Amino acid sequence: MSYSGYTVFSDNEMSAARSETQTTGEKKSIKCVVWDLDNTIWQGVLLEDERVCLREGVLEIIQTLDRRGILQSVASKNDHDTALAKLQEFGLDEYFLYPQINWNSKATSIKSIAEALNIGIDTLAFIDDQPFERAEVNFSWPEVFCIDTEDLDHLLALPQMNPRFITEDSSRRRLMYRSDIERQKVESEFVGPQQEFLATLQMMLHISLAKQEDLQRAEELTVRTNQLNSTGITYSYEELDEFRRSNDHTLLITGLEDKFGDYGKIGLALVERGSHVWTIKLLLMSCRVMSKGVGTILMGQIMRMAREAKVVLRADFISNERNRLMYVSYKFAGFKEINRIGNRIVLENDLTKIAPFPDYVSIHIEGGF
Repeated sequence: MSYSGYTVFSDNEMSAARSETQTTGEKKSIKCVVWDLDNTIWQGVLLEDERVCLREGVLEIIQTLDRRGILQSVASKNDHDTALAKLQEFGLDEYFLYPQINWNSKATSIKSIAEALNIGIDTLAFIDDQPFERAEVNFSWPEVFCIDTEDLDHLLALPQMNPRFITEDSSRRRLMYRSDIERQKVESEFVGPQQEFLATLQMMLHISLAKQEDLQRAEELTVRTNQLNSTGITYSYEELDEFRRSNDHTLLITGLEDKFGDYGKIGLALVERGSHVWTIKLLLMSCRVMSKGVGTILMGQIMRMAREAKVVLRADFISNERNRLMYVSYKFAGFKEINRIGNRIVLENDLTKIAPFPDYVSIHIEGGF
């Protein structure tokens, strides 16, 4: 599509925006399952009888969701220490991130879990045996997928619980979040500027051309990443493979590691390379690294590549409710709006000022592209 001499979005891209809000309807992708405890994970009420029994089939469900890369937590009205001890007795405590075991409303607990995980509340499912609790959550958060405990036998077959690919990163997702919890604990105890703390992490960022073995994770990134995503458009494995093999496109993927462990693949960029103009068609970074100060490094590398190629650099941006931070990142990097049609924006950078890479992270560029 052309407007005032500028290329905006093609018909294919307009069609691809079908998944811009892919977390709607029956096929909504679930990132975290939040469990009640009494008469849900176990049979009985713990404060009435400490000899509660684990519900049949629950252990298999929890372990299967974990292998699929679906995070899990707890929202239970219970005595915290007693309930946590029972989870430990059953060997289940390690599966639950930021468990909310208290006397707050379930809606409040679910909000706390979403904020702690830094994911959209519309990507949570909530399992509870009590109709009142499900109704209270649905009233406060209608976008949460509420499930009756009696329907647990069908949980693993639901499309929302079946990601298309189970990648190495997704199978390790809970462990990576647990590493994040350790980082946050160390950071909370650190006295000094944030950049000094970041330097202590000994971060290494890898930037490389996407390989075929990266494409399942690349598709997953486009599906799961919302806040730091320049367009919100998702791309399938097959589409990404075409871009990877195209002479007119560059598909870049990034990974991050530090002294606490591996974050996995956390960033993706798709650049359309014309003879005179390059356009960033997609730029995203996992929200898990939002506070690590590495979000603009991939953008900076593309800017350096464009300057070396002596081309004009533009970027497509589709504004939505969640990705304002990405727009701010573009603006801080010197991109200026040259076109806007509704929520679809074209930005351009004259490449006269490119900020140096931060010195608290080591950058490894692979492949000599």
